[in-house]
Amino acid sequence: MANQLAREVKAIDANLAPGEVITMREQVDRRTWSQRAAVSLLAVFGGIALLLAGIGLYGVMSYAVSQSTRELGLRMALGAGASHLLRIVMSHGLGLTLAGIAAGAAVALGLTRLMGDLLYKVSPRDPESFAWAFLVMAIAAVAACFLPAWRATRTDPVRALRDS
Repeated sequence: MANQLAREVKAIDANLAPGEVITMREQVDRRTWSQRAAVSLLAVFGGIALLLAGIGLYGVMSYAVSQSTRELGLRMALGAGASHLLRIVMSHGLGLTLAGIAAGAAVALGLTRLMGDLLYKVSPRDPESFAWAFLVMAIAAVAACFLPAWRATRTDPVRALRDS
């Protein structure tokens, strides 16, 4: 079809030379590559930030569990079950997470106007996007807190009280 179009243009005016013939999809792709690159980069950095947040929360929770070994051992010696210890450690970790999410949401709401031109058919303050971000962070926090909490339930009360 491009050759036929070129012949028709030459038939109308021999001095005109048609330029490159591309599809509308190619034209749109060429015009929006910078926005797509920015959004891809943002997604990569967001994934890295989520990974670092999960690792950081895991480290904090592991440290907190190691520092409270005596308390956890005493609770177990007094009759606390594994589910109770799991709930205590998980609630501590999820409390830290909720505080971080609240601070992050406040900053994100303040900075959303900077990203308005990168969004297509989405409001910068879209509640659904914020809900998804909250859900993803909550799942990452549960995963990061579970291993130290599970390790806390395996604490030997006699060894914990004797060692400290």
